[in-house]
Amino acid sequence: MIILSEYLSAIEGKNLTPALDPDKIELRGAYVGDMLSDVMGSAKPDQAWITIMKHMNVIAVASMTGVPAIIFAKGNAPDEAVIDKALEESICLISSKYDTFKLSGILYMLLNK
Repeated sequence: MIILSEYLSAIEGKNLTPALDPDKIELRGAYVGDMLSDVMGSAKPDQAWITIMKHMNVIAVASMTGVPAIIFAKGNAPDEAVIDKALEESICLISSKYDTFKLSGILYMLLNK
């Protein structure tokens, strides 16, 4: 288990929801995927969701699965309406310049050190 703020630092991420404290979010793993139905059926609470999708439906899926944080790869960032909905649902949104492979590898290394 790691704290989201540790991962945020390692991936040079930007917290798009600064009202949510990444020091209070624990991660036990991640799910990487861009097909909503796959994420709905496979993501677990206490996992970060790493994706390039940035539309409103990602917030609904994260909320249904209990995912506390969405990591947007390749510099992707959602619009204000998505950020506002994430705040309502207490889902932390992070944007990083890294691709999904690198984001996954960094989290794997942090979880297994």
